[in-house]
Amino acid sequence: MLVMFFIYGLVIGSFLNVCIFRIPEGISVISPNSSCSSCGHRLYFRDMIPVVNYIANNGRCRYCNASYSVQYSIIEFLNAVLYLMIALKHGWSFYGAVYCILASLLLTVSLIDIKYMIIPDSLNVVGAVIGAIIIIYDSSLIWDKFIGFAVGFSIFSVLAFFTGAMGGGDIKLMTTLGLIFGVKGILFITVFSFFIGALVCAGLIALKIKSMKDKIPFGPFICMAALLYIFCGNEIIKVYLKLIW
Repeated sequence: MLVMFFIYGLVIGSFLNVCIFRIPEGISVISPNSSCSSCGHRLYFRDMIPVVNYIANNGRCRYCNASYSVQYSIIEFLNAVLYLMIALKHGWSFYGAVYCILASLLLTVSLIDIKYMIIPDSLNVVGAVIGAIIIIYDSSLIWDKFIGFAVGFSIFSVLAFFTGAMGGGDIKLMTTLGLIFGVKGILFITVFSFFIGALVCAGLIALKIKSMKDKIPFGPFICMAALLYIFCGNEIIKVYLKLIW
């Protein structure tokens, strides 16, 4: 099971590279077929085997010998690791499948926001569909999900209004995650997104990679907090409640 999840994660990770490059440019993720950005030669299945192809060809195109970024393999491997971790926690289950799709979505959102400083509406639509599927699967959660939807929208809309630090994409992402995770989940994600953001920003400033004046996308911090909730959110909440009670 774990091997299958890992391999599936690698394959989907390869598709995520296409999404990260094409979606912000408004290009279809289905067509045209993938090709080398240097020579334009069409890439076939044997040219796109995740990670293995990069290692076998020393990170170069087999047709023109131009080098390409290791980023592609890193994304493929990272997505596979996320799938593996989800498999360890949820195994063959409805939530195991849903969270794998969600993890890929969060990874895509993070990398697009880092690179382009935007969160495409199409990705939030995919997230909303995931939330709808969860509600259909367990209709008893409908009110919790819709309240989470409202809370996610309200909190970040207010923050955006008073601080101007949040973009419309961040608001939509939190609204979508509220629909997926409900009230408890969205409150957890809100708190930990700021906590993670503070730590990362402090580190970037200390290392002089960024300055206080630089804009830093908040979407990746939201996504990291959402992944943290998937993997150990309930455990963290239980520990916290024991401490305060």
